Amino acid sequence: MFIKLRNRFLIVNLVIISCIMLLSFATIYFITYGNVKADIDMELHRVAEFNLKPDGKKGSPKGGPDGGHHPQELQGYNDSPPERSVSFMLQADAQWNITATNSRFDMDTAFYETAIKEASTNRSDIGQFTLDGNQWAFMVQKNDTGYNVVYLDVTAQKTILTNLVYTFTLVGLVMLIVIFFTSRYFANRSIAPVREAFQKQKQFIADASHELKTPLAVINTNADVLLANSEDTIDSQSKWLHRIKSETERMKTLTNDLLYLTEMDDTRAGILYSEFNVSESVESVLLTMEAVVFEKDITLDYEIQPDLTLHGNSEQIKQVVMILMDNAIKYTLPKGAISLTFKKHHSDTLLTVTNTGEGISPEHVERIFDRFYRADPSRSRKHGGYGLGLAIAKSIVEQHKGKIHAKSVLQETTSFYVQLPS
Repeated sequence: MFIKLRNRFLIVNLVIISCIMLLSFATIYFITYGNVKADIDMELHRVAEFNLKPDGKKGSPKGGPDGGHHPQELQGYNDSPPERSVSFMLQADAQWNITATNSRFDMDTAFYETAIKEASTNRSDIGQFTLDGNQWAFMVQKNDTGYNVVYLDVTAQKTILTNLVYTFTLVGLVMLIVIFFTSRYFANRSIAPVREAFQKQKQFIADASHELKTPLAVINTNADVLLANSEDTIDSQSKWLHRIKSETERMKTLTNDLLYLTEMDDTRAGILYSEFNVSESVESVLLTMEAVVFEKDITLDYEIQPDLTLHGNSEQIKQVVMILMDNAIKYTLPKGAISLTFKKHHSDTLLTVTNTGEGISPEHVERIFDRFYRADPSRSRKHGGYGLGLAIAKSIVEQHKGKIHAKSVLQETTSFYVQLPS
């Protein structure tokens, strides 16, 4: 699925970029072509003006070496033509027979005849043709006796346009190759979070289903026992009923936690935030847990800086403290110790909860905030955990624009740090 999504993204991206490149190159080419054509037309007119200027320098007919049987040449190149262009002019009568030539170059009669034929067969007064491997542009001007035809070598200009096409083609192919691999790289990076979220969602559903399957199996088994002993009194069957109720409560807790997590993002905008005394909130949670700590024979030390305030939701912050304390109590052995500090840290407030115990392996520390993740599944199930508490705590802290992380030393201590902006 993700490969198809990536390929579709690549195809759409390449098509769009190819169209933009084609449009850009075509625009540049036609602008250049128009400029070159305008320059050629201008040069043709300048050459024509030079050869036909009325100051007498265009010269007079001169007979050929054999007594005048060849088309006559005009002595008109006492001055160089504009920009030293490669050009010549032919004069022809009304039947397109050459009557005179005006050229600085020695060219044979066949060349001139081919050139005049190209001009005579063209429907327009301005045109182009290829002769002897060169590109020529011409302009026809009518006069009283026939035609004056000016020719200009435009091979260099045409070569520029041809090279421009080759350059655009080569640059376009190289750019498409570079864009393909670049787009593929960024497409993979863009899809990675989607793929990860999808995999987490699948894992989340699988884990939730697994967690719900256990209490459902217990309820089903105890219900079968009740049905098998339908003659017995309710009092004699009470232990089965208590087990069903216990598992029902576990399912209720699990579904409530799941709903809380899934609705967290949707309800973020609706949560009421206000200034409150966060020191009192933290202390109130500790007071409710002192009995549990005492019953488990754990030492609790805490240091709370008084009258610290926070802009947020008091009940949610209490829930974070409750989760961290409950987690510490579960994994602290009898005779162990738990310490809590809450104080100002630069411009933020810092909550630290540390407990002694077996600790968490380094490879598990970064993942303990994932939903349903448990470093030791057997011990967590024994303590009644689902691996959702720390995920809920992380979600609440992030909603308050804070940070939460953990550090642990095996067989020594585990510490959780919650940093909240004041």
